[in-house]
Amino acid sequence: MTPELAARIVADSRDRVAWVRARSRGITATDVATLTSENAIRKAADAKLLGSRFSGNAYTDHGRRREPEIASWVAATHGIRPSSALFHAVIEPRHLATPDGVAVTADGRILLAEIKTTNKAWRSIPRSYLRQVWWQQHVLGAERTLVAWEQHTDFVPVGDEPRCAWVDRDEREIDRLVHLASSLINELHRRTTGARMPQPAPAREAFRALALAD
Repeated sequence: MTPELAARIVADSRDRVAWVRARSRGITATDVATLTSENAIRKAADAKLLGSRFSGNAYTDHGRRREPEIASWVAATHGIRPSSALFHAVIEPRHLATPDGVAVTADGRILLAEIKTTNKAWRSIPRSYLRQVWWQQHVLGAERTLVAWEQHTDFVPVGDEPRCAWVDRDEREIDRLVHLASSLINELHRRTTGARMPQPAPAREAFRALALAD
């Protein structure tokens, strides 16, 4: 990892309390996965401010168990080492991402990895996951991401090894996500600095969209 990338590490998911706290102060790949249009902003703001009651299930537990094994496969076959670091973007420190793997090539290009488990046979990478991938590329300045996924049946992996596909950087999709993320930040700022909430809540850091460079 380059010194420039290392300087942009905000937290590490191995320290879950600090990682969750840092993620709450910005817009993450999980947040933008739901940003299909401007109509999704209010629901995304609700989720950001109110949190979720979902704490995991058998499928997420399986994914957590299998991720280190899949990450080892990615490292061995493609040279992208596992990462647990939360990074911020250069242009907007509240744009955050925790890719599953990071590599820097000899000529300075940044490559990422994203790991998924699924009980479905994918014909293509789901759109919500592509939004996560493009957001991570935006935050880290990456050119490509290897999406590796492992299908399972009743939590038993299907096949001898995971499947994978490269996703190239898409500036049009990234620009669209940055625009929607700015709308989400503005909505969060409006809610946290505007009219008093009906229920008392802990003090939250105000969100305010910054002007983004062209």
